[in-house]
Amino acid sequence: MSEDRETTWKDFGEAVNMTASELERWLKTDEAKEVGQKDGGGESTGHESGRRIVTILKTKKADLTDGDWDHMVKVVGYVKRHSAQKPKNDVEHSRWRYSLMNWGNDPLKK
Repeated sequence: MSEDRETTWKDFGEAVNMTASELERWLKTDEAKEVGQKDGGGESTGHESGRRIVTILKTKKADLTDGDWDHMVKVVGYVKRHSAQKPKNDVEHSRWRYSLMNWGNDPLKK
């Protein structure tokens, strides 16, 4: 495995702190479905990403496709950028947190 993929694997593991089952449960909630940018009024980009992340989390590292690796890089970038925009007020019930959770990162999870 290339050094770049090892870095991606490590960074993805740090960015995505929800398990596949936690993320699957979250994606079924109304809050998960209400946040994020929707292209054409359907599913939001983040919600769709969350479903893809669940698949990645359930896939053996050796079986990940080039597309999976590309998506993992995208997830890491999103989580880093969005985490920097933390609101000053109620984080627990914020659209900011809900959006991050769609991407597999619960900022309140220890």
